[in-house]
Amino acid sequence: MTRGSAPRLGTFSVLLASLLISAAEFASASGQTRDKAQSFSQFEALPLTRSQQNHLLVRALINGKPALLIVDTGSPGTVIASNRSEYFGVSGAPAAMNWPAQVTVNGALNKVAIARHIQLEALDLVDVPVIVADMSGVRRAARTVHDPEADGILGIDVLLATKAVLDCQEQVLFLNKTPDRPGRLPGFNARGFSRVRIHVSEGLNSYVDSSINGVRTQLMIDTGAFATVLHRSFVNQMKIPVHGTRYQSSAINFSGGRVYVARIRKLSIGLVKIDCNEVGVMNLENVLSDEQGSPPVVGLLGAEILRSHHGIVDFGTRTLYLKRQPGR
Repeated sequence: MTRGSAPRLGTFSVLLASLLISAAEFASASGQTRDKAQSFSQFEALPLTRSQQNHLLVRALINGKPALLIVDTGSPGTVIASNRSEYFGVSGAPAAMNWPAQVTVNGALNKVAIARHIQLEALDLVDVPVIVADMSGVRRAARTVHDPEADGILGIDVLLATKAVLDCQEQVLFLNKTPDRPGRLPGFNARGFSRVRIHVSEGLNSYVDSSINGVRTQLMIDTGAFATVLHRSFVNQMKIPVHGTRYQSSAINFSGGRVYVARIRKLSIGLVKIDCNEVGVMNLENVLSDEQGSPPVVGLLGAEILRSHHGIVDFGTRTLYLKRQPGR
């Protein structure tokens, strides 16, 4: 994998059905989110850093040891790199938890383990199910561009459970320390933003309605994708010309091969017209294979549009906020 790759999990198979629990069930199963700082506000603000690969990174403690995680809204589950699992001391789930020992991720089996503690500033998440997966390609790509190597992925399971709010431009992740209590993000003014409803599938993938060259579609919200990417078969069906690049793509258990670029006439997310006429094109068959929707899911809404249009992903209200005018 070279710079510009998009590490992500994609859609889980039916083997993960018993693991994909609702936000409320997750909080209950993990022994509840514990608030260690009563004097703090309802939301914990975590500063993020952006890598050269356009990934948002957050620092955490896993079983008391420092970790660096990619904040990836395209990953249904939280992931620990297999070569770091022993260091963090993650272990298999007790039989009483009734979780599968393995799950299928992009066509390959991966072990399910338990992180006894994942601490994000004042939040301590207890007994968190994690996927132990080979992230060697992700870490190798980071070394290539002198980025810090991530130890894992913070997935949408935790973001939904904590009713998180992710500000992609300001690079801040807000976690709700009391997710059962309604609350609004302090200081947020929606003026100038357009609201786009987020659809969350049973497999914990998040989608927004979109339009590409006048055709109604859906895109997966994927902060783990370096850029917005369309499925090659959809581009071929639309007869959109493409040209090659020098980049290669890969993901966990999946090598997408060469990345192409297509120039599209019109792109909109909800009612927001996006001033972007070039998108990536690659084979997303393994990533989107289980996603059947109407309108169809045809690609990934990536980090560059979320950043340029000040995307704010609110998992509490399941709303994507986008600036109608980019950069303002």
